[in-house]
Amino acid sequence: MSPVLAGVLQLLALVAALALAYRPLGDYMAHVYGSKKHLRAEKWIYRAIGADPDTEMRWPAYLRGVLAFSAAGVLFLYLLQRLQGSLPGSLGFRSIDPDQAFNTAASFVANTNWQSYSGEQAMGHVVQTGGLAVQNFVSAAVGIAVAVALVRGFARSRTGELGNFWADLVRGTVRILLPISVIGALVLVACGALQNFSGIHEVGQFLGGTQQWNGGAVASQEVIKELGTNGGGYFNANSAHPFENPNAFSNLFEIFLILLIPFALTRTFGRMVGSLRQGYAILATMATIWLGFTALMMWTEFHHGGPAFDLAGGAMEGKENRFGIAGSSIFSVATTLTSTGAVNSFHSSYTGFGGGIQMLGMQLGEIAPGGTGSGLYGMLIMAIIAVFIAGLMVGRTPEYLGKKIGTRQIKLAACYILVTPALVLGFTAVAMALPTPGDSMTNSGAHGFSEILYAYTSGANNNGSAFAGLNADTQWFNSTIGLAMLLGRFLPMVFVLALAGSLAEQQPVPRTAGTLRTEKPLFTGLLVGTIMIITGLTYFPALALGPLAEGLAS
Repeated sequence: MSPVLAGVLQLLALVAALALAYRPLGDYMAHVYGSKKHLRAEKWIYRAIGADPDTEMRWPAYLRGVLAFSAAGVLFLYLLQRLQGSLPGSLGFRSIDPDQAFNTAASFVANTNWQSYSGEQAMGHVVQTGGLAVQNFVSAAVGIAVAVALVRGFARSRTGELGNFWADLVRGTVRILLPISVIGALVLVACGALQNFSGIHEVGQFLGGTQQWNGGAVASQEVIKELGTNGGGYFNANSAHPFENPNAFSNLFEIFLILLIPFALTRTFGRMVGSLRQGYAILATMATIWLGFTALMMWTEFHHGGPAFDLAGGAMEGKENRFGIAGSSIFSVATTLTSTGAVNSFHSSYTGFGGGIQMLGMQLGEIAPGGTGSGLYGMLIMAIIAVFIAGLMVGRTPEYLGKKIGTRQIKLAACYILVTPALVLGFTAVAMALPTPGDSMTNSGAHGFSEILYAYTSGANNNGSAFAGLNADTQWFNSTIGLAMLLGRFLPMVFVLALAGSLAEQQPVPRTAGTLRTEKPLFTGLLVGTIMIITGLTYFPALALGPLAEGLAS
């Protein structure tokens, strides 16, 4: 069987698995967030944190809950790392330096999981399981909660109430993320992933000496890192490490976990707004972009010219033999079109155009299908922009799901789409202008510029993957990427929740003959075009200086 055919079959199997899970999971999540009942375990949690889950919140109160909970998470994780040297289960590792502790705390709370450290050489069991893994769960649950709040804004009328943040947070963790993670961890253990709490031990012979490895609860952290679109690896090699991702089946299963909730949330959206066809339109948009990027990535990695590539069957540099070009390309696109950041190959070793596809996937806003929750609310923001553009073309007041898109709504949507590019391009420009940050680049020229552009694109878009040629463990990069991650995560949430509140206060307008049919394929095409044009106009100059210049020169 040819590698290309094997890749196509992998992609078809993945699509089939996602299709089978789409309806039951989407309907189940709609039930979870629409239920009035509380599980006994949930009631214990509410009592412990002093929250009343039945109290409805307007958007400022919902936002305060998001920010307060996340700020507490940053502080707790920062202190846990700073005290690691005094904690049991630290495996003898010292406490983390202040700038790196801040960067890591911001990273995991912001659902980014950018890592400027080598996991197996820096973090002990307590920090890994009690700090990082916990944030993998709750940061994903925060993203879903904000998305659900926006959906309620479309579904409700004549009220500014968006639900209860604490109830949404707990339900997302207890009823959705935990059960799937338990099953997924068992699958990964069966595949050969590591799951223990052993200490550091020597393994075999390595260049005449022994090699040291530490054990850990790898499988349980691996599953939520993918399911919650987090991405932080237990080991420095991330999902290229055989203890995290042992074989081709586990590789495909991890890709399935990455895409599972973001795609299924479109069904949840359709169910909650009372129109499954609206959910299918958003799903079609996401799937079109994802499949297009995957096909383009496989083409550029399989067919890049040159004698070395021809002998290897394609661009095999930086890719694991057990996954091959196809498994690596599918994983790479899945992780950069979501906010996952996990890698099973060396992104810096991809072809120039391949690296550009990875960056462009993040620069779209990671909405195809995007992160857990963030992908859905990002796509709905783009849908509002597309409706507004359509209204300008026909001279009609834009409407979406029965809600008028007026001045306030379009300003909030515009602010949302401007925040991340401002962070990415601003920090990249400053880093390139200053003399010291450039010393961290392994390469010069277009590829060196791509290293820095990729780093801030990944941080501000809450992805977390890296070109890995950049030495990001410096005070400058730890601090600025940490700020980019926090601002890139929480500033957009301010605009999303404010938009949700303004929509929930409106009275629905009746559909007329002139109403734009947003459930039709025509709107899907308009939405895809809007996304690509806005992203292209924003990032094309920067991409032209980096991956495009490198690709054309090779």
